Amino acid sequence: MARLKRLGELERAVMDHLWDIGGPQTVRQVRDGLCTQRELAYTTVMTVLHRLAYKDLVIQIREDRAYQYMPTHNRDELVAGLMVDVLDQVTDRGGRRAALMQFVERVGVDEANALRHALAEVGDDSMGHDIRHRHRVPGERRYVESHEFLSGR
Repeated sequence: MARLKRLGELERAVMDHLWDIGGPQTVRQVRDGLCTQRELAYTTVMTVLHRLAYKDLVIQIREDRAYQYMPTHNRDELVAGLMVDVLDQVTDRGGRRAALMQFVERVGVDEANALRHALAEVGDDSMGHDIRHRHRVPGERRYVESHEFLSGR
């Protein structure tokens, strides 16, 4: 996963819409889905989708004369990538440990239990392995023809 930056409010709303739908969407479909919450110009949504494609967070699928957009990662993978990127900004090992301790102290009981469960589940399987790349999306292309997408190429 490419180095990620925080998503803006509208980028998050677009990604949430795409994840909730679970399939490719045109700019108009995304705009119509978001307009239940606020009024947005077609060109605004198109610009956001182009920026998300540039960031490799969505792929463009050519369907006739229009593009459809689909997330390259699921919500969990994106959040995990953001968390790892933030942790990677701390250069010294002691600082990383302190950052992790601060994180654990700030999460609620349910999140702490989920973290314990996840660590136990991963267990020895990840010893010495970089688990960030376990769910990589193959390829670097952001744009595909619809027949390529449907055939799995």
